[in-house]
Amino acid sequence: MLDKIKKTIELIKSVDFDALQKLNEKVDLKKLMESVGSLNDDQLKGIVHLLNNANKKHEVPPIDADFYNIGDKLSADDRALQLKVRGFMEKEIAPIVNEYWLHDEFPKEIIPKLSELNIAGLSFEGYGCAGKSSLLEGIIACELARVDASIATFFGVQGGLCMGSIYTCGSEEQRQKWLPPLQQFKKIGAFGLTEPEVGSGAAGGLTTTCEKTENGWVLNGQKKWIGNATFADIVVIWARDVADNQVKGFIVETTTEGFSVEKIKDKMALRIVQNGLITMKNCIIQEENRLPNANSFKDTAKVLQATRAGVAWMAVGCARGAYENALAYTTQREQFGKPIAAFQLIQNHLVEMLSNLTAMQTMVFRLSELQDQGKLKDEHASLAKVFCTLRTRDIVSRAREVMGGNGILLEYNVARFLADAEAIYSYEGTKEINSLIVGRSITGFSAFV
Repeated sequence: MLDKIKKTIELIKSVDFDALQKLNEKVDLKKLMESVGSLNDDQLKGIVHLLNNANKKHEVPPIDADFYNIGDKLSADDRALQLKVRGFMEKEIAPIVNEYWLHDEFPKEIIPKLSELNIAGLSFEGYGCAGKSSLLEGIIACELARVDASIATFFGVQGGLCMGSIYTCGSEEQRQKWLPPLQQFKKIGAFGLTEPEVGSGAAGGLTTTCEKTENGWVLNGQKKWIGNATFADIVVIWARDVADNQVKGFIVETTTEGFSVEKIKDKMALRIVQNGLITMKNCIIQEENRLPNANSFKDTAKVLQATRAGVAWMAVGCARGAYENALAYTTQREQFGKPIAAFQLIQNHLVEMLSNLTAMQTMVFRLSELQDQGKLKDEHASLAKVFCTLRTRDIVSRAREVMGGNGILLEYNVARFLADAEAIYSYEGTKEINSLIVGRSITGFSAFV
């Protein structure tokens, strides 16, 4: 009995009567105690649990969009390079990207830093290139696009389209001369195929012409949407030979007489990429600058096949960046007293985004495996380009949706991904053209004409 009295006295001493008084002003303590007294043991335990956790900070899982752990397939060295590129993009690019995107400019000061990464022409053998797998090259493209699709596109034009044309279609002398400085970014390259009136019909409808004369090859015509064109040192130009009507390739130095570039302005996507309208008026190109192994559009297509796979990886990176930014936002943005990530409809959007992203990742992973095994076909690359760019469109749209009005502000990044996804959807072959490539493969009928 004495022990109970002592415990009761200690309990009374511990009571904060001021706090009770304030609580009594908000609720009827008598009725509250009566209600609590009527609860069973399980109900009381539930209330105690809620009270104990009321002031605990909710721990949010780390954001990792590689849901199926594809990165685990990389060797330790390759994984280290992936993380090195990720660190570079987050440290050097992320803080400046919105400003450059807004002002339609390219951060040329990053070019020497990109060179230090040693990732241009990553899958090529020799000429200063690392000789790595196509899988790693794709993952690197994804890492670049995860922060900014424009930088990924610049990289793709330099190391893929330009270097790839010379590596695949050039002579050994041309490779020795041009690939090392391009790989080190001491020279900047571009790729001129698309024209003002010719995009999807490039296979048989190029209006830019080349004609062999006693003074060399004479090039006339225009090229449009040429990335890097405004500050490139060389451009690989594809032209139709007036003699045999076949497509041929040339390494054109931008200092060539008759060669001029006009910057394309007022773009709504990939604004950091410096696209140009190239005009060539009687440009004389010597035989030594003609790509000897580029004698028809089939040779051009060999280059596009590999780079189209890279575009699929860029689409994955763009989608991943949008998803990760949106997920982080939903865990911090509070409405109705809690983070919006706690609501069912928001979680449904996030899961839809992750589902599409994971499907894309597994598709391009297998695509790169086929490429490394020498089994990649046009239809493989085209299917990945179609699917991944379509799903990216959906992901960036949902990312903007879960962010509400803030989703259209540059400072939250998703608006940039939303806009850039439109360019990725169209370049290196539209959905329709790539669908027809796949359709021809599975039916045996060509529906192009």
